Amino acid sequence: MNFNYSEEQTLLKDSVSRFIQNDYDYETRKKHCAMDGGFDAATWQTFAELGWLCVPFSEEDGGIGGGAVETMIMMEEFGKGLVVEPYVSTVLIAGGLLAKVGNAEQKSEILAGIIDGSRKLALAAVEPQSRFDLFDVQTTATSSAEGYQLNGAKAMVLHGGSADTFIVSARAAGDSRDREGVSLFLVPADSDGIERQDFPTLDGHRAAELTLSNVKVPAAALLGMDGAAVPALESIADEAAVALAAEAVGMMEKLYRETVEYSQNRKQFGVPISAFQALQHRMVDMFTMHEECKSLLLRAVMSHKAGDADFSKNVSALKYAVAVKGQKVAHEAIQIFGGMGMTDEMSVGMYLKRINVINTLFGNGDYHLKRFISLSV
Repeated sequence: MNFNYSEEQTLLKDSVSRFIQNDYDYETRKKHCAMDGGFDAATWQTFAELGWLCVPFSEEDGGIGGGAVETMIMMEEFGKGLVVEPYVSTVLIAGGLLAKVGNAEQKSEILAGIIDGSRKLALAAVEPQSRFDLFDVQTTATSSAEGYQLNGAKAMVLHGGSADTFIVSARAAGDSRDREGVSLFLVPADSDGIERQDFPTLDGHRAAELTLSNVKVPAAALLGMDGAAVPALESIADEAAVALAAEAVGMMEKLYRETVEYSQNRKQFGVPISAFQALQHRMVDMFTMHEECKSLLLRAVMSHKAGDADFSKNVSALKYAVAVKGQKVAHEAIQIFGGMGMTDEMSVGMYLKRINVINTLFGNGDYHLKRFISLSV
């Protein structure tokens, strides 16, 4: 199998890599985290001008027709820079879901705004009791002559504080854990009856909790088929899991490279600590774990590109590996850097925090290990 990038993919990688190296160092990232909404609006607009916001969308939807490979390329580089802008939440998750199930009018109205940077969306699908089961929905959608009325609560809405529109999952029929009966709705963030509480997450990103009290939306707000949203939700969750794993793989590469560089400059007993065989072994282990996760990432990406029936199983193998080996790489980096590796002045501890958050999104290691086993039987 040929793993070489095409000319266009190489140009994309070089473009993102140069931006991260030249314009997005750790100090810049900390400034972005402190801004309103937890990111820099000017940087987001730069993403739009560079054409990055249109990468995963088809040419019919105004994009360039990029796929899982292009997303992997971008997310690895974003991981190296600890990018906090809402690319995953707006472009990959909400935009990807809209591209999958939206009608022509909805896509024409909203996707163009995502691509030019003027619209920011967030998926509100997780509930306090649902854990990682996106079909576990207690938020209700009651139909009326005017459309629908939504009532319920949503948790961990990624970048929900800065979103202008939510994609809300709500139950139109059935019991709370039925796979059938769940629908998706486009809900403006300023709708009457929406209360949102914005909060920072462990890794410097932001999320929100939503409370919906008699929120009224028109019938045109229905996204996709009524009562049949779960397959699309689970599909976008797998794709988002791969993207986040790619981000983690980029962080793992950055961590082992920075650790090797630091060990070559840090001296103890008159020699660089890189000369100590015990530390050499640990850094080789870091490199090996990164390569293992990168191989699983390529497997998942290529299986998605090929439409392989084992894609979900490959996602779970990847997500479990990142959960275990990603943390191990970050822990080893902190051990070699010493206590200062956990301070806010250095990026090493923040890589660990981001990897920990990624491990909780769309299924943690235990969840994906069990899913991998069930899909392998």
